[in-house]
Amino acid sequence: MEKQNDILVSPDGFLTWNGEKFRCAVGKGGILEDKKEGDGGTPVGCFSLREVFYRADKIEKPTTILPIRALLKTDGWCDESNDPNYNKLVSLPYTASHEELWREDDLYDIIVPVGYNDDPPIPGKGSAIFIHVASPALTPTAGCIAMSLQDLLKILSEITPETKICISK
Repeated sequence: MEKQNDILVSPDGFLTWNGEKFRCAVGKGGILEDKKEGDGGTPVGCFSLREVFYRADKIEKPTTILPIRALLKTDGWCDESNDPNYNKLVSLPYTASHEELWREDDLYDIIVPVGYNDDPPIPGKGSAIFIHVASPALTPTAGCIAMSLQDLLKILSEITPETKICISK
C-alpha cells in the first residue's frame, strides 16, 4: 500500500516523488503482475529500497540515508534461478549466470537494488530489479527503473528509510 513519502512509478514512463514528476524508463516487457526471470518486465507492487552502489571512479559519493558503498570490479548479481545466491550480490568470477555490475557504459554508475523477490528469493520470479541511470534516450530496460543521473541523485538525497517504490500497471 503506497504512502505519501513513496516513489510512484506509472507505466507511461513517469516517476513521481514529493509531487514532482520525472521521466523514467521501465522494462521492455512492460509492468507485469506475474513477473518471471528473463521476461523484461518490471514488477507491480511496493518495494523497499535496500542500499546504494556507485562507481567511485566516475561520480562523487551520492548523498543518501540508505546504506551505500562503492562498486568493485568484481561485483556481480546472480540471475540463475537454481543457484543458492539467486537474486543476490556475488563476487566475480562466478560460475552461475550473473550480471556484471561494473559496466563500460554509465547505466550502473548508481544502482539501487529494489526489494523485489529477495526475502527470500523464489526461483524464477525475477532478479536484479534496480533503479539505475537511464540511457540518454530513456530506452526500455530489462526490467529495472531507469532515470537521469541528476534526478536519481535528487531523489536519493531526499528519501527516508521508510520510502518505498510503488510500481503500478
